[in-house]
Amino acid sequence: MNLIVMKFGGTSIGSAERMRNVAKIVADAHKNVKPVVVVSAMSTVTDLLLSAANNASNGRKSKTLRDLERLETIHLNTISDLNLGDETSVRLHESISGLLSELGNLLDSILVMGELTGRARDKILSFGERMSIQLVASALEADGIQAKPIEATKLIVTTDTFGDARPILEESLTAKTKINKLTSKNIVPVVTGFIGATHDGITTTLGRGGSDYSATILGNCIDADEVWIYTDVDGAMTADPRIIPEAKTIPELSYAEAAELSYFGAKVLHPLTMVPASLKDIPIRVKNTFNPDAPGTKISNRKNRAKNGCKAISSMNRLSLITVQGQGMTGVPGIAAKVFGTIAAQQINVLFISQASSEYNISLVVRHDDGEKAVRVLREAFEAELARRNIESVKLEENLAIIAVVGDNMQGHPGAAGKTFSALGNAGVNVVAIAQGSSELNISLVVNQTDVPVAVQSIHNEFKLAGRER
Repeated sequence: MNLIVMKFGGTSIGSAERMRNVAKIVADAHKNVKPVVVVSAMSTVTDLLLSAANNASNGRKSKTLRDLERLETIHLNTISDLNLGDETSVRLHESISGLLSELGNLLDSILVMGELTGRARDKILSFGERMSIQLVASALEADGIQAKPIEATKLIVTTDTFGDARPILEESLTAKTKINKLTSKNIVPVVTGFIGATHDGITTTLGRGGSDYSATILGNCIDADEVWIYTDVDGAMTADPRIIPEAKTIPELSYAEAAELSYFGAKVLHPLTMVPASLKDIPIRVKNTFNPDAPGTKISNRKNRAKNGCKAISSMNRLSLITVQGQGMTGVPGIAAKVFGTIAAQQINVLFISQASSEYNISLVVRHDDGEKAVRVLREAFEAELARRNIESVKLEENLAIIAVVGDNMQGHPGAAGKTFSALGNAGVNVVAIAQGSSELNISLVVNQTDVPVAVQSIHNEFKLAGRER
C-alpha cells in the first residue's frame, strides 16, 4: 500500500465537527493507503499564542491571562463537543490541561523577565500543534482508526534560526524508522506541523504557514509516495477567486510553477513546500477538506504546458519600491553588490529586482514594513556617493503590488509578454517596473495596489484562463 502524508490546516480542524470530518477522510483513505497525518493548530490558536507571548513580554498580565483562558476554552470545549466518552475525555482533558499549565508557566517567566526571545517565542507557538494532535488522534480513534500523536521535535532536525528554521534532511532520516514502526502495525501517526527541533532538542518553527512545509519535509524523510495537502479550496486556482470569481482550478502544475505562484502571493501553499518533495519527485496533491471528492491540483516534475503559455496569475500587495539611480553608477563595479549587501545585512527580503541595461538605476521591491528602513540604510551606505552626485537619489514608492504571470516555458508561446502588456495597456494600468527571467516562467510586474483587480482581470481575460472571454 502507498504511504501518503495527509496534511490538514487550521480551518480543516477548526471545530469538533471539522475534526470528525477529517477523521472520516483519513478513515476512507486508510482502506487503500497508509496515511501519515500532519496537522496545524486549530484556527485562531496561533494568533492567540502570539498575542499571549507579546502581552507577557510587555508586562500585560491580565491580557496574557485572558489569552490563556481563551485557549483553554477553545480546546476544552472541543473535547466536550467531540463526544469521545468519559474515559477518553478525562484522559484528553488531563493531557490538554497539562500542556496549558506548561504554557502558563512559560508565560509567567516571560512576564517576570519582560523579554521575549526568538527561542521562547517558538516554544510558545508550538503549543497549538502540540494540543491539536491530541484532539485529532482522539477523533480518529473514535472513528475506529488506531492513531498516535507524535511531536515533530522527535522527527525533524532543523537549524537554530528561530522563527524561520530550515530542515536538515540528512539528519532527519530516522523519522522513517519511527513512522514505519507505527504504520506497520496499522497505526496512523498524527504529527505536529510547523515545528521541529535543533540537534539539542530545542523547539523551532518553520515560519507561518509552515505546516505545508512540514508535510513535504516528512514526506521526503519517510519516502512517501505522495503528499496530500488539504485546504479550504478545490486546489490551486488560475487567479485569486476573491478577485476573479470565474477563476478555475488548475489540474496540474510543475514544482516550479507552484513555487512561483506561492512566492508571489497565492495562499494555497507555503512557498518552500515544493522543495523537499521535488528532491525525490514526490507528487503533491492540493485537495479540499470540505469537498474531498474533487480531484484538486497535482504538483509534480511534469511540465504540462498551458495552451496560451500562461497557467495562472498571482498578486502580492502592500509593497514598496526602492530605486537607486544616478549617471555616476554606469560602468562602476560593485554598486549592485553594495546595494544588495546593505539590504541583506538588515535581513530585509528582496522580492523583485529590475535594472536598466545602462546601469543608470537599480530598483528593488520589499514589503511595506521594510520600505523606510531600506531607504534609510541605503542612504547611509551611499552617503559619499550621494554627496558627490555619483548617485542622484535613493527613492521610495509605496502602496504598490507585484503581479506574477506564471507558466512553464512561456517562451514557447510567442507573444506571451506582448499579450500581458497589451491587456494592461487596454485596461489603462500603468506598469511601474518589470522583471522577467530567461526561462520566461514568470513575468513580474509592479503596479499601483489600487490597480490590482483590473490588472489581474484583464490578464486573466487575455489568456482565456476561465475557458472563455468575458
